[in-house]
Amino acid sequence: MSIRPTARRRLGVAALAAAAALSLSGCAQVVEAFNSISGTSENVAATPAPNATPATGTVEMPFDSQFTYDGSVRMTYEIADGLDIILDFWAVDSKRTREWYADNAKTFGFAVNVKDTRVDEKAVLKQKRRVFLSNVSISSQTAQSSNQVSSPFQFSADPRTLVPTDTIRSSKGLLINSYQGGLLVPETTINQLPPDTYGITLQFALDVWVEGAADDDKSFVQQTVYPVIPIAIYPRETETDGSTGGATDGTSNDGSQGTTGTDGWTTTPGTGGPTTP
Repeated sequence: MSIRPTARRRLGVAALAAAAALSLSGCAQVVEAFNSISGTSENVAATPAPNATPATGTVEMPFDSQFTYDGSVRMTYEIADGLDIILDFWAVDSKRTREWYADNAKTFGFAVNVKDTRVDEKAVLKQKRRVFLSNVSISSQTAQSSNQVSSPFQFSADPRTLVPTDTIRSSKGLLINSYQGGLLVPETTINQLPPDTYGITLQFALDVWVEGAADDDKSFVQQTVYPVIPIAIYPRETETDGSTGGATDGTSNDGSQGTTGTDGWTTTPGTGGPTTP
């Protein structure tokens, strides 16, 4: 089955505000889970080479990134006829993505949801084709002016360990098209990168079980979706360079940072729940 990605330019402000307002019950459990798996490389997909090089004589966009232009990005993948899995990814701190430097903390949030266009959004679960998320992996690769490459973060987790225990799950993973909504990780932070970094590429690997026909336990098929998100990293300006400017409106929580792990990343717990009203 083919998987066709599309990109939409940015999230609605109301949707992002709703995501930020969700309850973070089970926080201690989720922080512990994130800290225990940070830095692992198990089940992480290979990361593609960066697709851009530094622009000569300008710092406007040293690394081609739709996320950096808009402060958020939505990536939609068709996993069956009329059935889409959606990754929303947005800047949290700083929301001004032109202030994402190699030496500061860069915080983003992401959510994974699914939409079955064959049925009404208010349809009961038995009328929908169920989708279970069994694993979420993130790998990373830097683009550096020295032509060196580093992978500052490798992450792999069962989403059932990242949400409260009362969410709907099975042996196939976390159900992401129930009334409770999908997977939400409101804050994850990239800390210091090599000083000559001008871009970093994140590749997600989303392992899902997809129901071929509604309410048919025997029709599930497993597949993996690979969203790729390039992020531009800017050099700090000197006093004579002027203001960086460039702003984006993503979502924002309280701007606090999570627990720092030995790999240089911090994270704040995720939760199950819808990302739109």
